[in-house]
Amino acid sequence: MRMHCLFSCVFVLFLVGCGLSRIAKPQHSLKINTPEVWQVAGNRSNRQISEGWLSEFNDSRMRDTVNEAQKRNQDLQATASRLRVAKELTIQSRAQLLPTFRVGASGGLTNEGSQTSERSGLSLAASWEPDLWGRLRDLNQAVAADFDAAVAEFRNARLSLAGTTAKSYCNLISAQQQLVLAQTTLDSFEKNLRIIERNYRAGVPNARALDVQLGRTNVSAAQRTVKSRELERDDAARSLEVLLGRYPSTAIQPGRELPTLNGRIPVGLPATLIERRPDLASARARIVASAERAGAARKNLLPNFSLTGSGNSTQGEFARLLSPSDLVTNITANLTQFLYAGGALESEARLAVERNRAAIHDYAQEALEAFREVESALGAESSLASQEAFLQKEVEQAALAERQAERDYSEGIEGVEILSVLESQRRANNARSSLIRLKNERLQNRIDLHLALGGSF
Repeated sequence: MRMHCLFSCVFVLFLVGCGLSRIAKPQHSLKINTPEVWQVAGNRSNRQISEGWLSEFNDSRMRDTVNEAQKRNQDLQATASRLRVAKELTIQSRAQLLPTFRVGASGGLTNEGSQTSERSGLSLAASWEPDLWGRLRDLNQAVAADFDAAVAEFRNARLSLAGTTAKSYCNLISAQQQLVLAQTTLDSFEKNLRIIERNYRAGVPNARALDVQLGRTNVSAAQRTVKSRELERDDAARSLEVLLGRYPSTAIQPGRELPTLNGRIPVGLPATLIERRPDLASARARIVASAERAGAARKNLLPNFSLTGSGNSTQGEFARLLSPSDLVTNITANLTQFLYAGGALESEARLAVERNRAAIHDYAQEALEAFREVESALGAESSLASQEAFLQKEVEQAALAERQAERDYSEGIEGVEILSVLESQRRANNARSSLIRLKNERLQNRIDLHLALGGSF
């Protein structure tokens, strides 16, 4: 009889082994081939990634704003709660490896004629699944990897919030500067209109009714622009206030000047990016989690072994409940194995392996996107710096032309028409507005570069 049972067990394990051999093993990691240096950056730029990247913007108010967002932003608080959920799940997962004990109590009264008797009882039950094949350990490792991913996602949420807040801070200052420029332009146009109307009434030879109409048109356009800039400033203020956990009342007061950039670009090396970026760290942890779950799904094809024990006692026999001899006599061992389930278990194992493969491909794609973000930001850094230098010269020359045209027209110099003044003003104002936008764009790109590099703040 014993030989028959042994033969049956061996036969079952043989069948299971044949089934496992047809299911691919999961993969726990993927090596990303990285270049030695960034393609866009020069050798001098390939240095260690900076720590505390907010200090590169030389703006203490920006740092204070980011710190406020870290404390009060609602999305970040929600992410922190999800991290704590992941932590609790690791505790539940570890508990699966340990025995469970349950105790029960009962009691009641029995009436037999005029006699009333009391009865009570106590029961104890225990169960445990010895992890013979390591399936439960695999599931525990998967949950632990989920927790690692949640930690990385929380780090990524903090970094993203810091970047978004810093960018919104710059957007608000830029919008305020555009509003100030629009108001200054309106004042200039109103001043010009007064000169045009004075010259026209005085009968200055180069003053025409058309000049008055064009001047009034410019004033109306400038008034409309002021209203548009006010709306943009208010929208930027509300966006920043929401990030800070405040009511969007536009009460926040922007600074007058945009932060200034530190000249150096501490980009580090491509291989460092793989290790530092929290979103890539999360993706790597997801690979491990999927691999462990795939391993557990494969082992689910093996026989399941468990132990159960129970004991009961009545009033006056409670001491016997914990007696080792009584517990041993009530222990039951169970060995179960699915011989046929319509292919469900094999399908679940293959499904888990495919999820593992999908996680690997997702990680590879995210890594490529991360490299692209860094390369693009490095390329934009150089281009925007050159554009700003050219635009600064354009603003200076346009301002000189504007002042010269206004002076010539005001003095009534022959041959100077209002169209020359208006054209010079248009070019000067466009150049000033473009310079504000470009400076903000450089700041936005530098922030994007730090986020792409995964630098801490």
